[in-house]
Amino acid sequence: MKETEIKEALKDWPEIVVKYSRPDTKKAIIQVLNTFLPFIGIWILMIYSLQYSYWITLALGLLNGFMLARLFIIQHDCGHQSFFKSKYANNVVGFVCSLFTSLPYKYWARVHNFHHGHIGQLEHRDVGDINFLTVEEFRTSSKWKRFGYRIFRSPIFLFILTPVLYVTISNRYPFFRFKGWEKIRRSQVWNNLALLGFYILVGSLIGWRTFLLVQVPVIVFFAIIAFWFFYVQHQHEETYMRWKNQWDFLLASIQGSTYYKLPKVFQWLTGNIGFHHIHHLNSKIPNYELEKCAKENPILQKYVPTINFMESLKCIFNNLWDEQAKRMISFREFYRMEKQGTFA
Repeated sequence: MKETEIKEALKDWPEIVVKYSRPDTKKAIIQVLNTFLPFIGIWILMIYSLQYSYWITLALGLLNGFMLARLFIIQHDCGHQSFFKSKYANNVVGFVCSLFTSLPYKYWARVHNFHHGHIGQLEHRDVGDINFLTVEEFRTSSKWKRFGYRIFRSPIFLFILTPVLYVTISNRYPFFRFKGWEKIRRSQVWNNLALLGFYILVGSLIGWRTFLLVQVPVIVFFAIIAFWFFYVQHQHEETYMRWKNQWDFLLASIQGSTYYKLPKVFQWLTGNIGFHHIHHLNSKIPNYELEKCAKENPILQKYVPTINFMESLKCIFNNLWDEQAKRMISFREFYRMEKQGTFA
């Protein structure tokens, strides 16, 4: 009944969001300046802090991890061709961003755009999303597959090791080889070579020890922050997952995304990406227009799952998708149901 209500209440959603999808060059330039300049400034402070205490360096690294997340949102928007009016400007700025984030611009954007077109489709949960098993898939898995999946979904592996592996390894090789992606795969190779050259240049100028002591924590913190946001925005308890023949784009965008309600400073640091449901309704809306769209159209906030930081911590235990209950459940819930013979 709720799904019918959502579809009826938001039947005019394309007309509601389209007027916010016009890039504003002035706002874009201001965001470039108030993101890149602080990031570079803090990075330089990290170098000087090495003379005093590496704990100071790490604290600055955490702050710069958030600034890099904000910088990544610029790259992300450029990949959607939503940040600037000019395609050329989007591609140039997006590429420059990729040298800082280490995520290859065009390859990552293509994978992410695929995610946008298939959000919540169980057939494509491994492309641009964090993979998971359904209750039935886990129930019928072998003992070793269950063990491997439990390791993968453990908090330390999923929220620390996986983000680091994603940034350092997954984006270095074209794991997705869809038809027609040959040019995109070549761009990934060139982007990786450019990143290597950029690292060699900076490392040679300031010394490799200094470079690694500063850059590694920034990248690690950034990876964890970005990964966490993506996770809680799609694998919250009452998310939307369907097989393709039952799938609906509007419901996937509204129910399959969250409004991650955070204090203003963290909303700023993460480029308004907490308004994730609006972003999924129309990826052409630049991040600097998302909050305005939400405030001027409260109907868009009525049906979206809204969570704050403390509530989002519960998402750590969302391990399996229960197709019957239509929600994510924990391993503890699964084993309790299995013990009770629920699956018999």
